[in-house]
Amino acid sequence: MIIDQNMMILIGMGIIAVLLIAVIFIVHIRANQERVERASQSALNQEQLINMMQANSSLEGRIAQMAQVSAQQQEEIKRTMHDRLDKVSVRLGQSLEKSGETTGKSLGELKERLAVIDEAQKNITDLSGQMVGLQDILSNKQARGAFGEIQLNDLVSSILPPNAYEFQATMENGKRADCLIKLPNPPGSIVVDAKFPLESYHRLHNAENEAEFKKAQSFFKADITKHVKDISEKYIINGVTAESALMFLPSEAVYAELHSNFSDVVEKSYRAKVWIVSPTTLMATLNTVRAVLKDARMREQAGIIQKHVTTLLDDVERLDERVEKLRTHFDRADKDIDLISTSTRKITSKVDTIEKIQMEEEDAVEQAIEPKSPPQIKLLVD
Repeated sequence: MIIDQNMMILIGMGIIAVLLIAVIFIVHIRANQERVERASQSALNQEQLINMMQANSSLEGRIAQMAQVSAQQQEEIKRTMHDRLDKVSVRLGQSLEKSGETTGKSLGELKERLAVIDEAQKNITDLSGQMVGLQDILSNKQARGAFGEIQLNDLVSSILPPNAYEFQATMENGKRADCLIKLPNPPGSIVVDAKFPLESYHRLHNAENEAEFKKAQSFFKADITKHVKDISEKYIINGVTAESALMFLPSEAVYAELHSNFSDVVEKSYRAKVWIVSPTTLMATLNTVRAVLKDARMREQAGIIQKHVTTLLDDVERLDERVEKLRTHFDRADKDIDLISTSTRKITSKVDTIEKIQMEEEDAVEQAIEPKSPPQIKLLVD
């Protein structure tokens, strides 16, 4: 746009210059005509008229030359402007092409990012629905209890062998435990009961002032203490189970809150021999139980192996006795074989002697039977 304005200004200046030259030319012509007329009127001599005509002709030549120079300059200006416009057009086209490529690439990247954003939005929507469903589950006390039991079942079944636990096991006192881990005596079977005091935990964190916070602390402490007492009374049976039991909290946040700010409640659970565990600590406990079960199984297998080793030693002793007897039989057989070999050699020697005697007798008989040849007569030739 700036170049177009400059070109227009230059063209306008050229036109103005031409108009000025034309005006000057017209003014001169009229002036000369007036002079000629005045000269004629004033009876100027012929020589002055000729000089004026020559001057007028010279002026007309100069004006024509100036017009030609102005036209050449205008033509040069037009050509220069056209060249510049062509270069600007090429650069502008290249810039537009490059800008188009960059814009297309940016639009492609933007499209990909929008697709990723749409996918993330979809995942967020699904996650929001799941969170709403989880919130509905956790808001219901029975559903919350089932949630804790399911998590407990998943942890136990993923670590322990199937014959080492029982879910919803009925105890000797008629109580039903969420999970009974079967361990040999000592220590005996251990009960794991799932508890989820989520309401008291939410009340504790949603308290808006000091009074509500203290009240929520008392409520949370009473809730945990009641669970510990119930587990201690229901699931620790002398002579039937171990001397302790486990209370499973399916939330790491609740577990951390309990151990961080309610150490007195934790101490009471220790005295009641109820160990409070979270998903992480329960996993570590179950791995320890698995090692205990493996050790007990190894001890059982060791007794069986020891019994078989004792039997194997008896078999080895009997095998040694039988090998000794077989060696004695082999020694006797070797002696008998030696005696047989001696007898065989003697028999062979006697057979050779007999064969020699027979051969000598046959040679004597052949010599006695064979006829004598007649004497040869030699002829003498003189």
